[in-house]
Amino acid sequence: MRAIPTLKISISGVRGVVGDSLTPMLLTRFAQAFGTYTGSGTIVIGRDPRTSGEMVKQAVVAGLLSSGCRIIDVGVCPVPTVQLMVRQYRAHGGIALTASHNPAEWNALKFIGPSGLFLGGGQAREMLDIYHQGEYTKIAGAEMRTFEEVSGATDIHIKTILDALGPLPPRARPLRVVLDSCNGAGSIVGPKLLEALGAEVVALNVTPNGLFPRPAEPLPENIGDLCAAVREHEADIGFAQDMDADRLAVVSDEGTPIGEDYTLVLATLYALGRERGPVVANLSTTGALASVAERFNCPLSLSKIGEVNVTDEMERVNAVIGGEGNGGVIYPRINFARDSLVGMALILHLLAETKLSVTEVMNTLPRFRMIKEKLACPSHKIGAVLKAIRDEYANYPMDTRDGVKVTLPGAWFLVRGSNTEPIVRVVAEAEGDDRAKNIVAAVYARVQVTINS
Repeated sequence: MRAIPTLKISISGVRGVVGDSLTPMLLTRFAQAFGTYTGSGTIVIGRDPRTSGEMVKQAVVAGLLSSGCRIIDVGVCPVPTVQLMVRQYRAHGGIALTASHNPAEWNALKFIGPSGLFLGGGQAREMLDIYHQGEYTKIAGAEMRTFEEVSGATDIHIKTILDALGPLPPRARPLRVVLDSCNGAGSIVGPKLLEALGAEVVALNVTPNGLFPRPAEPLPENIGDLCAAVREHEADIGFAQDMDADRLAVVSDEGTPIGEDYTLVLATLYALGRERGPVVANLSTTGALASVAERFNCPLSLSKIGEVNVTDEMERVNAVIGGEGNGGVIYPRINFARDSLVGMALILHLLAETKLSVTEVMNTLPRFRMIKEKLACPSHKIGAVLKAIRDEYANYPMDTRDGVKVTLPGAWFLVRGSNTEPIVRVVAEAEGDDRAKNIVAAVYARVQVTINS
């Protein structure tokens, strides 16, 4: 059996298994490369509470200092907080030390540019070239710059949200919220934000000790305890975050997961009610988002998959809001980053101002069934797979910017090769469960035949 890779280096950063492929030497060299790339500038660093976090931080600090950087350490905090602090300090860049939804044995470095956005493709390749060439800036001890630990970054994050949106309007009974932060970085700031907004908080898994009480990805199958707690406490809503608190999943007042795809839909419903303008999402986003954009007569642009691609398109069209269907909400008026804290605030304001429950709001939206599958595929066969799909569905509208997306009557599907794994992903959405399953089954079978031929 082929060994599962434990190190992944890409334009998205570097991630690996600590104690195996992700070594202190590797981390230090990547930090040296980033320090060199930024011109020995001011760098903001922050991490999630994984048990390997301190080791990773010390290796990164060594690399940054040796390349002449000034370091501002904002401590354990969400990735979107690090991005906000890069802008706050007008830094030359930032590094978030987190493996996001990966299992506990993983850790990673995510590289942030001076705008607070992750490095784009060209920028990341330039930094990777420096890493591979090993030509790092090196300074003498007497020239070392400062390392500064700064507290209060999450308080600034909360204040930024409240300054933009304000507290929730008064109600006879405050909105009751169950929050599951997976003992991650959201544990530190999530409950404080909800209380500052004026909500009543029931907290689950908010001890930032790096121990995973559930798989970190906030998928329906991983948040059963949250659903049960919403029912037990008769809460108005449940929120689930991943380890670095950039993704957000929602559980309805009935204790039912509504699906990560609808997190952005609910946030957009509120944002466009405040301000009309363009909306951006990626090609695999639910069609319900298009319905919300149409409701407000606002244009919707679909980008290639990946946060960098979404933010690039948002900048191009000056979008009011954008994001991805994995629970990532990007609201530039507060924080130009996928930010679960901003997502929670937007959705709670929607409920408070409309006086509707999550279930009632969802009943105003079209409900689609989305199914996601993947299958192993050697990298050299991906081109043949995509050609086979293009040929078979040549009579239907098609988008080939990122794999092949085919629009069918009342449905669509997307086939694309993964950027990080030797697999092909198949995603389909339709108005009914059976139709979505049938589309995925047919496309999956066609892909499999091509791989095996």
